[in-house]
Amino acid sequence: MGSKLTITQSSLLGLFVINPNTYGDERGSFSRIFCMDELKELMNGKSIQQINHSVTSKKGTVRGMHFQYAPDCEVKMVRCIRGKVLDVVVDIRKNSKTFLETFSIELSAENQNMIYIPEGFAHGFQTLEDNTELLYLHTKLYSPNNEGALNIKDPLLDINFPLDIISLSKRDEEHKFLDKNFKGIDV
Repeated sequence: MGSKLTITQSSLLGLFVINPNTYGDERGSFSRIFCMDELKELMNGKSIQQINHSVTSKKGTVRGMHFQYAPDCEVKMVRCIRGKVLDVVVDIRKNSKTFLETFSIELSAENQNMIYIPEGFAHGFQTLEDNTELLYLHTKLYSPNNEGALNIKDPLLDINFPLDIISLSKRDEEHKFLDKNFKGIDV
């Protein structure tokens, strides 16, 4: 069967799209979503410490743009297991050549794409279907003391969603916009 994961570098250094090779027959299908052996180069000695599951009931809902500061910067792998989202990441690594550049991709249960988000990126998404579910694999435990976020509506980020935002948490709405003094985070 060979490799079970196809790993593709995105336009942002260190950010990858992972797609499983799905095998099907009359019973249904099988695909691997994580394999430490195939991902060991990307994982660079890190291991999954936490797996989270989100359910978002309404199409047009936005969550994000979340990240963790050092020493709790994390690798995050995100996969849609039901429905569809436009997943967005922003490079906020200090001194990165792609600082404040964004990358977006459609993740859906149908296309089975997963995104590998390295340390130093903010992450968010908009649901494109009702009752959408995501799985998140994290290399660090959640640390409320080192939690950070960008405002999804910040004009410096220039994030354009395909749908009107029908729901955004008060907390995400109130994150401050970046100013010219923001130099990024250390990872």
